[in-house]
Amino acid sequence: MSERPIAVPLSDLDDFTWERIFPQRRPIELEIGTGKAAFLLRRAQARPDRNFLGIEWANEFYKFAADRMRRWGVTNVRMLRTDASHFMRIVCPPASLRVLHVYHPDPWPKKRHHKRRLFQQPFVDAAVRCLEPGAHWLVQTDHAEYFEQIEGLLRGHPALEKVEFDDPELGIADARVETNFEIKYLREGRTMHQLAVRRHSDERSEEESAQGQG
Repeated sequence: MSERPIAVPLSDLDDFTWERIFPQRRPIELEIGTGKAAFLLRRAQARPDRNFLGIEWANEFYKFAADRMRRWGVTNVRMLRTDASHFMRIVCPPASLRVLHVYHPDPWPKKRHHKRRLFQQPFVDAAVRCLEPGAHWLVQTDHAEYFEQIEGLLRGHPALEKVEFDDPELGIADARVETNFEIKYLREGRTMHQLAVRRHSDERSEEESAQGQG
């Protein structure tokens, strides 16, 4: 089977399946907002037994990240330039992600722009549907007010439970993600706000739903 291109054509989103973009069936990790893809590159190199999709809207970063994977000869990564919320709500197959990484999403700090933030209830609900039972979702931001919103949405979701953020099995060591943004912001003295959650097993989610209806 011929190798698929690193840059995923938007036409592949029609009737999307993971098999359309990855020649080998493996657990899938998704990073939303890869930037220059420093984390994604290291993670993919460390876990050749997994497939990785990076979504990046900024065209300059998207092209840089795809070229970076080509230069390093990484074959288990694909890059996609699309709206991440749309991908999660409309395209992503349910219960198909082993890990979801979202590091330093745009905080849209002005109050009138908050509606543009990625973390809204419809996005969170869609992302949870995309997670396998037991899958992890890791989030980091330097923006304290946005983190409060994120934490409220994720910790308030009945299908999610809080777990340790620092986990080498998920690519996090010494509580550091080492994205380009993290390195830059730490040099500026900013505080990192971190949260990791895990989707309950289907059995537990069904049991909790039944209790909520009782």
